[in-house]
Amino acid sequence: MGKPIFYEMLEKPATSCIIGLCSVIWFYIQKKNIGYSQVGLSYESAVEGHYWRIVTSAFSHISVIHLVFNMSALWSLGVVEQLGHIGLGVQFYLHYTLVLVVLSGVLVLVAYHVLIQRFKLEYFRRVTAVGYSCVVFGWMTILSMKQPSSKLNLFGFLSLPITFAPFESLIFTSIIVPQASFLGHLSGIIVGYAISWGLIHGMNNYWAVSMLGWIMAVFVLSLKRSGAFNFDFLEIESITDSSLPSVRFVSGNGRVLQMTSIPVGGVELI
Repeated sequence: MGKPIFYEMLEKPATSCIIGLCSVIWFYIQKKNIGYSQVGLSYESAVEGHYWRIVTSAFSHISVIHLVFNMSALWSLGVVEQLGHIGLGVQFYLHYTLVLVVLSGVLVLVAYHVLIQRFKLEYFRRVTAVGYSCVVFGWMTILSMKQPSSKLNLFGFLSLPITFAPFESLIFTSIIVPQASFLGHLSGIIVGYAISWGLIHGMNNYWAVSMLGWIMAVFVLSLKRSGAFNFDFLEIESITDSSLPSVRFVSGNGRVLQMTSIPVGGVELI
């Protein structure tokens, strides 16, 4: 007989929090009738400066099946949090989840750019990707390299050897779910291998907090500039170089603090 779910949640605190966050976001999206095009990531939206979508697209899901599949796989991969003795553990999990969210999203955009500009495949200009699968596939890959004896359990009854799970799942989802983003999943696998092989390394609390701070800054500034959300306390004005915005924080009494800052067609399930 397995452990009570409460004890498993205590052993996988970060995974439990992420699953809770994704579930709350899914519920909010359904309740507010928000479309995938409003939160998803596409090449066109990125060119227009909607960089915030790299974050929102990762944590958004458009159907309960999409959510359950990703969260079921993520729950199984949460074993990473318990493997501190082999260099993984909770901190490693949190640090590199941040890396996977950002780099896999950027890699998807790079792939779209090459397909559009080099191969003239205009279809990818408007493809909108949503879902946490990039990160899920990244952790599958890392676990397959660091703990090849592990198994990936899906829905509580399907068990796959973790060694082959990334590419098995890549092929399986592409066949079973035509809307599944092959490029998104592949991007997660590539970033996962880069982390496993040490090509991306050195993350610690300092760099993780710094990275999170920059992500939050870019998120807010791009959200403001794109007009997707109105921040009354924040104004962005162009200065001598139009590529460098002037950021003003406006207080309730009208006083202003000004500084300059460097800006940082279909649907695919990821």
